[in-house]
Amino acid sequence: MSETRICESPGCKAESKLQCPTCVKLGINGSYFCTQDCFKSNWKTHKVLHKLVQGKDESSSASQDSSGPHNPWPFFKFSGKLRPYQLSGTRTVPAHIPRPDYADHFKGIPVSEQKEKNSHQIKVLNDEEIEEMRVACKLGREVLDEAAKTLDIGVTTDEVDRVVHEACIERNCYPSPLNYYQFPKSCCTSINEVICHGIPDRRPLQEGDICNVDVTVYHRGFHGDLNETFFIGNVSDSAKKLVNVTWECLKKSMDAVKPGEKYREIGNVIQKHAQANNFSVVRSYCGHGINQLFHTAPSVPHYAKNKAIGIMKPGHCFTIEPMISEGSWRDEMWPDNWTAVTIDGMLSAQFEHTLLVTDDGVEVLTERPGNPLPHFLSP
Repeated sequence: MSETRICESPGCKAESKLQCPTCVKLGINGSYFCTQDCFKSNWKTHKVLHKLVQGKDESSSASQDSSGPHNPWPFFKFSGKLRPYQLSGTRTVPAHIPRPDYADHFKGIPVSEQKEKNSHQIKVLNDEEIEEMRVACKLGREVLDEAAKTLDIGVTTDEVDRVVHEACIERNCYPSPLNYYQFPKSCCTSINEVICHGIPDRRPLQEGDICNVDVTVYHRGFHGDLNETFFIGNVSDSAKKLVNVTWECLKKSMDAVKPGEKYREIGNVIQKHAQANNFSVVRSYCGHGINQLFHTAPSVPHYAKNKAIGIMKPGHCFTIEPMISEGSWRDEMWPDNWTAVTIDGMLSAQFEHTLLVTDDGVEVLTERPGNPLPHFLSP
């Protein structure tokens, strides 16, 4: 026989079956209400409980050993071995640094992007806008190179995020991921089975990990976006092959970029090479247009026989960022609503560049000056 629960709104003694979803996430027992109206009417008082518990977690994390996993979702079945660790507090950006419209929005909604959400019109950048994109992408590359210097066994991804955050500020840039739809950190760090959008935390990097660092900076009104996957210590031969093939997928697809090419052709190039090496291509996430908006038209799927709209023209600026997995192409998401992982817990890797279509081909805006190779191929 099930236990009878009473509504926690003051003065209400009705039987209750609805539990506060935030309390479930935070592991708070109880918190049942009879109706949504009753829950809403008591919200101002009830949410104080959330703040008390969150404040307790933050204050205790400084004194307690944070070297172990911190699982806020005890009933969630993880697909692989990776587990979440404690997060540090939200980092701040000085007021003098220009910021995108979502930076100070309480829900992190990019209003300017929302206005263009249903448009397939691809913006053609003029000479001045192209130069601004070159600068933003150059600075984004510098920030990622600073992050690369920190990656080592025992270093936490939270430390990587701190380095990224401070490197952005030093260059008068806003870290584009911060508060984008409420993303809590300044970059994404995706380890092992994490496909993309991993949240930096206090987990130390371990021997044999592969770790993707995804950096985007916002400078003078324009975004520059790139990522690379790195080896942590000595990694397995199978991991090396996956990362190498993923880079080759990006390289081959970039070689296909030229005026008059269809955007849907990118996926055909990527999937052909991935499948030839017995790997799969993630379908839930794609490349995207980028300029004054973080994400805009065109959408650039990485899998074959897609229905991408548009033909490349000089002045188009977009990313290609293939996510290649050892096993299934399917993904699932952690309850943090950000961390995308492989459904079978197998490894996934990713590389990304921001590209400009030119009159006769392509310019890789986020390429390392004097060295087009990613860090894992450079001694």
